Amino acid sequence: MRSRAPGIAVWLLVAAVVLLAYLFAPRFISDFHSRELAGAGVFFIAIVGLNLLTGYTGQISLGHGALMAVGGYTTAALAVHEHWRDVWTIPLAGVAAGIVGFLIGLPALRLSGLYLALATFAFAIAIPSLLKKFSGLTGGSQGLRLLEDAPLQVTGLSGTVTIFGHTMTQNHFLYYLTWGIGLLGFLIAWLLVRGRVGRTFRAVRDSEVAAASVGINLAWTKTLAFALSGVYAGVAGSLLAIQVEIVNPLSFTFLLSILILVGVVVGGLGSLGGMILGALFVQYLPDLSTHVSTAEGAPDFIFGAAIIVVMLLLPTGVGGFLRRLARPLTTRLYLRP
Repeated sequence: MRSRAPGIAVWLLVAAVVLLAYLFAPRFISDFHSRELAGAGVFFIAIVGLNLLTGYTGQISLGHGALMAVGGYTTAALAVHEHWRDVWTIPLAGVAAGIVGFLIGLPALRLSGLYLALATFAFAIAIPSLLKKFSGLTGGSQGLRLLEDAPLQVTGLSGTVTIFGHTMTQNHFLYYLTWGIGLLGFLIAWLLVRGRVGRTFRAVRDSEVAAASVGINLAWTKTLAFALSGVYAGVAGSLLAIQVEIVNPLSFTFLLSILILVGVVVGGLGSLGGMILGALFVQYLPDLSTHVSTAEGAPDFIFGAAIIVVMLLLPTGVGGFLRRLARPLTTRLYLRP
């Protein structure tokens, strides 16, 4: 127990800093920036989920934007057709996307590497067409508009939200809601990867043959990883629908899947420590790119170049860089008599 104390102390310190930042950040930023941070929180949740799948089990997915669509449309459909309050649909959106993720994980039993990536990419490409086909449920090309079709179910429609007697703006509420769920999801993921589930995931990632030889059920482990990752993506998609108050096929193109994957790589595959910075990267860098140059194609070029620079400077992502920074401190703490 003593040998684990330094690591636990470091994590507790980090958790305290993050919690304080979460609680007091809206007091020092504008209402507009609270909304932007809420958008980063959506990416954070999806990135943590994808990291459980790709970083810890080695299964590459390019279809997480489609899983977010499942969550977003679940929230919108329940609010518009069944008149549910938007925030109460979030758990069901996660369950729905988790089931779809489990089903997508079934082909993973026979596919791996590039072939699995292409299969999930095909799903991301196909989902916008599927959403248009079932127009009675999804609204077709126009999508579903929570603000117009279900105004009484939109939390904070009046511009303010009151919780336990405390009144805040709608954007501050979205910030607290998104990052509160995100930090809870992060804690669950952290507990999973530090326990038996995490050891099983890493064993499958490192060598499927060796994992099977020690009795690990590969089929169950792979589909479980897809289902868990799908739950995170569904919750993120639900929160995105609540924030923008509209869902349509253009909201969930394959480019969203690429952004989530970029966030995971920047944050650090197989490491949860840099996921917040990965989320901030994909949230803010595209906008910063447009401020640098508005010439045609320039923002995309700047965004791509920034990704290359980060990968060259931080080949293991932000999470790997943070581990290297913390290693001397934790080593001294471990060796202290």
